[in-house]
Amino acid sequence: MTYINKQWVLKQRPTTTVDSGDLSLQSTPVPPLQDGEVLVRNVYLSLDPTNRVWMSDREQYLPPVELGSVMRGSTLGVVEESRSERFAPGDVVFPGDSGWQLYSVSHESRTGRVRQADGVPLSAYMSVLGSTGLTAYFGLLDICDPKPGETLVVSAAAGAVGSVVGQIAKIKGARVIGIAGGPAKCKWLVDDLGFDAAIDYRDDDVGEALDRLCPDGIDMNFENVGGPIMDAVFSRLRLNGRMALCGLISGYNEEGPMPGPTDFGRILMKRLTIRGFIVIDYFGRAREAMADLSQWVAQGKIRWKDHIVEGLENAPSALDRLFTGDHDGKLMVALSDVPGKG
Repeated sequence: MTYINKQWVLKQRPTTTVDSGDLSLQSTPVPPLQDGEVLVRNVYLSLDPTNRVWMSDREQYLPPVELGSVMRGSTLGVVEESRSERFAPGDVVFPGDSGWQLYSVSHESRTGRVRQADGVPLSAYMSVLGSTGLTAYFGLLDICDPKPGETLVVSAAAGAVGSVVGQIAKIKGARVIGIAGGPAKCKWLVDDLGFDAAIDYRDDDVGEALDRLCPDGIDMNFENVGGPIMDAVFSRLRLNGRMALCGLISGYNEEGPMPGPTDFGRILMKRLTIRGFIVIDYFGRAREAMADLSQWVAQGKIRWKDHIVEGLENAPSALDRLFTGDHDGKLMVALSDVPGKG
């Protein structure tokens, strides 16, 4: 059987937000499988702030996507055909060789199996039980190392990572303040997720709100945003404070260096620890995180939202939602039918 793939190809590097000329939707036949390969029909495509970084040629943790190549992205899908002894048609997998496309041809050595628990939607394995959960788990526990009674401030707190970070911190006994955009998101953080307080950066003066909510300073910052919001939190970190630097989304649509804290000397005077990290640093320890995350999800201690946009053709416009805040929780694109459903 001949499969026709649809793929978003990077045509030029965006200089600000992604526009219609930067990517091209193309159709091409899927090549025949070689020994050890599987053909995966992608079901979900993860949309992440780092997608915008990969489109640029700025210094980054992976090589930039080359012009004329399929846009890089993480997917989850179902095996349609197999020349692998490890995987059979119908298996649900993470293809290692993936991207913004309907089908992926992936070698068995770069393909991971998804073991779906009863009652857990498949989309959760792209969010709370996928890389999102790993990012939250290790960034908080390895870098911030929360202690009972300490205060954590999370930016982009209603997003995929931030919302899970805050709940893990509460499990560990910390006091959690979230920063998010809009009253509905702030209400969700406090009423549904158990955050101690939330600051609406669109309506509140973040610095004044932090002074009111954290009069003795801040012990930990899980940073996803950068810019003035990061600066407001950083300038209130107290002695031996820790910052897990997960993202700087406020600067991803701009060219040139991304600004850091204004008062750099505070790192010395307050003996602060600031550590940037990428989730791929922790893939070798994934089972450790998944043991805890799966248990917390089963126990109802962690709640999450998946924001699913339908159709591969809508991936570029959906990506912009990450930068406008027009999404709830984990943003992904549904590319094809979920296995087992009509």
